[in-house]
Amino acid sequence: MPDAIVVQGLTKNYGDFVALRGVSFTVEARTIFGLLGPNGAGKTTVVRILATVLKPSGGGATILGTDVVRHPERVRFDIGLAGQFAAVDEQLTGRENLRLVGRLAQLRPKLIPARDELLERFGLSDAANKPVKAYSGGMRRRLDIASALVQRPRVLFLDEPTTSLDLQSRGQLWSIRELVRGGTTVLLTTQYLEEADQLAGRIAVIDNGQMIANDTPARLKAVFGSTILELGYLGAEAASRAASMLAASQGDHLELDRTTVRLRTQDSAQVLSEVLPRLEQAGLRPSHLLVRDPSMDDVFLALTGQPGADAQPAPDVAAGPGPGGNDRSAGGGSTA
Repeated sequence: MPDAIVVQGLTKNYGDFVALRGVSFTVEARTIFGLLGPNGAGKTTVVRILATVLKPSGGGATILGTDVVRHPERVRFDIGLAGQFAAVDEQLTGRENLRLVGRLAQLRPKLIPARDELLERFGLSDAANKPVKAYSGGMRRRLDIASALVQRPRVLFLDEPTTSLDLQSRGQLWSIRELVRGGTTVLLTTQYLEEADQLAGRIAVIDNGQMIANDTPARLKAVFGSTILELGYLGAEAASRAASMLAASQGDHLELDRTTVRLRTQDSAQVLSEVLPRLEQAGLRPSHLLVRDPSMDDVFLALTGQPGADAQPAPDVAAGPGPGGNDRSAGGGSTA
């Protein structure tokens, strides 16, 4: 398939602060592309440039072949954007918000009422005629995402869309797979690594404004992730003896946690074939064994030196460098 998004050498400076440093990537049409990185890495700056909210300092980008700087008005008719903060009108009802976005997007009047199905998709039907000021934070978030879909965009930007949502609401958002099957391309930034792993066909990791990895989740986990072997014992003494025996060969890859010995490895089959016979001979056969496959948390830690963003709920916000150089965002919402 042709590429729906092409980013080449994108840079963004705020005075002496460099927010983006030559970021390049492509997103194939009708796919979900995940953009990960620590808070302040530059993810939101990339999204805001692609959505024509910010202008880059250098480099360029195209959406469906249209230059985002030269022809931003054309780009806006092809994209939808749900930013980090719900951009909805509190005085209007949920249904009125969707119809307002439909008018702004210049949809034909007879098509606008049909978009009410989005209220049902995101579990807002019962509150459709209530003013948004009476909505919970999660309901406002879901309405904002629904608003981004009103014009049925060919390219959809979701910037940490599930922040502050409960598990059920997050699950409802995973229906974006249906959009892809219908022809929409999705660029997703998220603080939930499992979410990116499950949804995205390809994931890029950005840190300090630079692209440091770009591949499929499976290949990233194979290269940067580690399999975890957990050897469980009935008592702390036995676990300690087992850890001491394995320390010489496993070294930095070994961790003792009371009655559990954990081994981190790239080749679980080889380690098991070496370790288990030794433990058996020493009378230290584990009471249970658990093998955990590599995860995106492992990849994130290996690439950025920071724990997975699942453990860091604070969102990445952007429109210039604030204290500490983080991205700071002036909000979000649907772009028509």
